[in-house]
Amino acid sequence: MDAAYPGDGGRRADPPARAPSPVGRAFRAECARLATVLSSLTDADLDRPTPCPPWAVRDLVAHVRTGAGRLVDMLAAPAPPRAEVDAAGYFGPAKFTPPVDADRIASARRAARGPAVPTGSTEAAATVAAFTAAWRATDAAVRAQPADRVVRTRHGDPMTVHEFLVTRVLEVGVHGLDLAVALHREPWLTPAAARVIADLFTGGLPVPDGLGWDLLTLVRKTTGRTPLTPAEQRIVNAQPWPHLSLTAPT
Repeated sequence: MDAAYPGDGGRRADPPARAPSPVGRAFRAECARLATVLSSLTDADLDRPTPCPPWAVRDLVAHVRTGAGRLVDMLAAPAPPRAEVDAAGYFGPAKFTPPVDADRIASARRAARGPAVPTGSTEAAATVAAFTAAWRATDAAVRAQPADRVVRTRHGDPMTVHEFLVTRVLEVGVHGLDLAVALHREPWLTPAAARVIADLFTGGLPVPDGLGWDLLTLVRKTTGRTPLTPAEQRIVNAQPWPHLSLTAPT
């Protein structure tokens, strides 16, 4: 028989939410930081071009919002029998084919038209409200499940919640760098998110001697946001190291 909390009238009680994992804390921190930035925007800021053409700021924020909220529906669906893909494997070449890219661009533009603007409010205010609701719903859904719960991505990948949440930290953090460029702001990547992303790229191993990259530089270089210098390219070629490198926008 299901236990009920005292005083609940015999109704089944929801299990208490787990404390967030380190990856969960990174997701929360990065999303909260982005929401703070979005809360300072005007409607005109949403029209700014981004380094992810053809998206404007509103489109890129919609893409991030959709990605940050995906786990809610994934966790509501039946669990696959086992995980077969980790976070590094998720970012394989199949995610960047022309048809997938075209769908990604179009879906973000559709989503950007989604948030309704209440009377007396602004599009910018509706944008931050929609993003905040999406990431908080994911946070609540994740903390109600074990980290090894298996979910299926929209691409068909069976992954644990933990591994998929790593990809969400990357999405919010790296596209935050793109938004910082578009808005002419200093990058706001949080230390917690930078560490999760860096560990994903490097497998937790140190970068080759001579590069001298801090975490922010590592993230920029390995995602193609900042190109390698000729000297850096020579070092990487001479000292192969296991790392994930993204050269296309996520």
